[in-house]
Amino acid sequence: MAFEIVEKLKREIESFRDESKWERVGEVTEAGDGIVKISGLRNALSQEILLIETAKGEAIALAVNLEENFIGAIILGEGESVKVGDRVRQTGRVLSIKAGDELIGRVVNPLGEPLDGKGVIFRDSQKVKEYPLEKTAPNVLQREPVKTPLHTGVKSIDAMIPIGRGQRELLIGDRQTGKTALAIDTILNQKQDSARHQVICIYVAIGQKNSKIAKILKLLEESEALRYSIVVSAPASSPASLQYLAPFAGCAIGEYFMDQGKDALVIYDDLVKHADAYRELSLLLRRPPGREAYPGDIFYLHSRLLERAAKLNKDYGGGSLTAIPIIETKLGDVSAYIPTNVISITDGQIYLESSLFYQGIRPAVNVGLSVSRVGSSAQTKAMKKVASRLRLELAQFRELAAFVQFASDLDEATRQKIRRGELLTEILKQGDGEPIPFEKQVAILYAALNGFLDDVELQKMKEFENKFIDYLEKRHDEDILESIRESGELLKEVEDNLKSAILAFKNAFTL
Repeated sequence: MAFEIVEKLKREIESFRDESKWERVGEVTEAGDGIVKISGLRNALSQEILLIETAKGEAIALAVNLEENFIGAIILGEGESVKVGDRVRQTGRVLSIKAGDELIGRVVNPLGEPLDGKGVIFRDSQKVKEYPLEKTAPNVLQREPVKTPLHTGVKSIDAMIPIGRGQRELLIGDRQTGKTALAIDTILNQKQDSARHQVICIYVAIGQKNSKIAKILKLLEESEALRYSIVVSAPASSPASLQYLAPFAGCAIGEYFMDQGKDALVIYDDLVKHADAYRELSLLLRRPPGREAYPGDIFYLHSRLLERAAKLNKDYGGGSLTAIPIIETKLGDVSAYIPTNVISITDGQIYLESSLFYQGIRPAVNVGLSVSRVGSSAQTKAMKKVASRLRLELAQFRELAAFVQFASDLDEATRQKIRRGELLTEILKQGDGEPIPFEKQVAILYAALNGFLDDVELQKMKEFENKFIDYLEKRHDEDILESIRESGELLKEVEDNLKSAILAFKNAFTL
């Protein structure tokens, strides 16, 4: 027995080959506040992952400043264990996130680690794709015009400020005006789509309270929206480095689905907190401050993120990535530094106004300041036909309402226009978490804009709308609603059926 053991050891020793190799090693010269300065790694790349050997194991850092004598890096995660003198090794890899269909229904941090307590995300490591957090946006030849609608389920937006698949539409307004609620409604509304046209939704929470993220997660679960959604969470309690990386992680996950030929929607909530996290890191890295102490490349930070949203042409799979960034203003000041930057990058903005919100007009969309630069090309023919006059009529009403508050006697035509404006304002009111499919929106807007509801009392308008939609679902689902839903058009025969249905229901409602 002893002889066999000796022979085995001899064979092991004979077959042993010591492969010596050179490895560049750096050293931490300064550490604190999530930032490290490293000397000795002259060949490091920008955005390369570096491994710091600490007393408690390895810490990951990201190289961001490449200077002549040292590297400035940000520690990803908690960095209390990093001390001056710790050894640093290069990995030769840029920062990336694992992407795959298994992410759907999960909550992850910006490094792709699960936060929902449901265990490992990727079982088969062979099928996992690594997507870099920083990537060049698709070029002009890879894109095609945005012309497929992304329905939000919100009447005022789908009718007047349409969003297309592949568009970048900004949600802007003061705090507590319903920005996040509007974004979540858009996610909930994607449940209407069939599996073939399903939009994968990615909600990126940057610097939000944990309680708010938990509330959103609960709503998505209860509404069965998590089966096509992913949450990337970097709450206010997480380090500035993770808040800075969160939107890039969400975008990389969205690009995975876009490259698969699918449609993805990514919501960045919100980019002001993202800019603040980047400012904090930049100042700690001793980068020169500019306006409002933001670094000089703050515009480039958001432009390189939002430019990655695109509608790819058929040669590249035909997928799309739609971006809805959220910006919080202070006292309605849209001319501040970060809001003006993001407005100039995006393809339009939806402006939510505090005064409208407090008047009970919700969603509090200011139609005058809101715009979609894609316009009606991202609308179905049915919605385009019905809602073409809506913006004009509302604008005329707002103008008249401001003018006639000082006038005592009004002519009949002015009274009629004011009455119609009040009616349309009432019709466009909608509660949170109640998205309406576009075919039902078409039916109710057709009735309102063609004078069928002029004699219905304003106080009863909500009741009329709910009962009318219920009536259409039960009596005219196939000949009206399904026809509009399938064809996207309001054909002559369907229009005649809709008129008859409106009149029949109106008589019953009046009685």
